[in-house]
Amino acid sequence: MASVVTINRPDVVALIEKAADQMTGGNKTELVATAVRRLLEEAARTQSLFGANAGSVRVRAGVDLTQPVLDDEMDAETGAEIRR
Repeated sequence: MASVVTINRPDVVALIEKAADQMTGGNKTELVATAVRRLLEEAARTQSLFGANAGSVRVRAGVDLTQPVLDDEMDAETGAEIRR
């Protein structure tokens, strides 16, 4: 595993230095690590949690997951009011 990363673009170096001064007291390594962690977390959140891992969800034959669970219509759908 590499222990050194070289960034030569002056605009990126200046951006890292400015952000490191503001956020980590000048620690550029910690700033880059924090930024990469946040990017990875954002990417992980965009994936569907339902069935994200193969075999994590088992559905019996004949079960349709797209059908409503409740057979009765809701009061809001029928226009019926609940009297209290």
